Amino acid sequence: MSVFKRSRGLWLLAMVVGPGFAVLLLGQSIPRYRVDPFWPKELPSNWMLGSIDHLFLDQDDHVWVFHQPGLLQRDQAGLAQDPPLSECCVPAPTIIEFDSDGNVLKSWRGPTAAPHWPAGAGPIGIDSNKNIWMTASGRRPGIHVPRPEAKNRPYGGGDLLQFSLAGDLLLEIGRNPRDSGASNNQDTGMFGVPTGVQVDERAHEVYVADGYTNRRIVVYDSVTGAFKRGWGAYGMPLSQIENVDYEDNPEIVRPINLGQDYNPDAPPPKQFRGAMIVRLSNDGLVYVGDEENDRIQVFTTQGKFVKEFFVAPRTLDEGSVMDVALSRDPKQKFLIIADGSNNVVWVLNRNDGSVVTKFGGRGHNVGQFSYLHAVDTDSHGNIYTGEVKYNYRIQKFALEK
Repeated sequence: MSVFKRSRGLWLLAMVVGPGFAVLLLGQSIPRYRVDPFWPKELPSNWMLGSIDHLFLDQDDHVWVFHQPGLLQRDQAGLAQDPPLSECCVPAPTIIEFDSDGNVLKSWRGPTAAPHWPAGAGPIGIDSNKNIWMTASGRRPGIHVPRPEAKNRPYGGGDLLQFSLAGDLLLEIGRNPRDSGASNNQDTGMFGVPTGVQVDERAHEVYVADGYTNRRIVVYDSVTGAFKRGWGAYGMPLSQIENVDYEDNPEIVRPINLGQDYNPDAPPPKQFRGAMIVRLSNDGLVYVGDEENDRIQVFTTQGKFVKEFFVAPRTLDEGSVMDVALSRDPKQKFLIIADGSNNVVWVLNRNDGSVVTKFGGRGHNVGQFSYLHAVDTDSHGNIYTGEVKYNYRIQKFALEK
């Protein structure tokens, strides 16, 4: 029997038996996860978390959480009102570092942490020296349902900033944002509301997923801040990426949101669309989560397109790929996907994107999600998640041995 026929037969059998069957055929066990309802430990000082935008694991398996305390309702932060409404609570510091047991180690309280703290902070990244990389961002553009009254408001975007834990500004890349909803994918001196940051310390480079008004990956020298290269979907040169005014072109919004015809069998879009995330693997590949296109595209570090995987490709709303993490085993066998529309965590084979397993589901109970937005994993295979709507919380899912 030819290799093709054999693999095709195994694929068809896997489709019938279940997504994890192919993993068993390859001699791998299906990872199973159990939610830890006692992680993290109770927060100190009556802290209350807001919307969990991002979380990252560092080399010590410490969990860094970035949240939006300003999104808490008055009754959720009753103790912080004047006069106080209740005995609890106050907004927690914007960035919190937890150890693997769920204890708070350090925290930064937003604008009071550093004199150059941006008015609106976007995604963060952590390097091996535990310097914090973050983007300055304003409101999200009208990429979902444009509002006419928002026409002339500034969009934010702005700078990429590197801070030390002491609050010192170490590096600033980019300049002040433009006051327009139009993208400019050819301007490498200014971002269009970035959505992801990843530092490659071996190459002294920082990757930015510039993905709300722009549609590109851009790479800068992490020491000098000099621009080095960039690309769009399928490795498209920056010069060929379409520029769009999101307020004046509502047809680019996901058709389902406007009641337009939607054809899930149409060819994949040639451009990135919506928020993006960027992650680097140990073997020199760049994984870009293209949220609203329900896909992950893989590139070399020079921007050459390698392949793409689709994740729940008939997902509408805001898409299925809101965050991407790589497992921390030596070969990084798995991709872990935060799917905030279906509210599940997908575990995929990194080689071919096939589904190994999934867990979660929409709900408010422990182990369920409501608008899952952030995911990462530690060196023991445990998975950590964060939610941005209704459930303002982080959860730990322990890998069962």
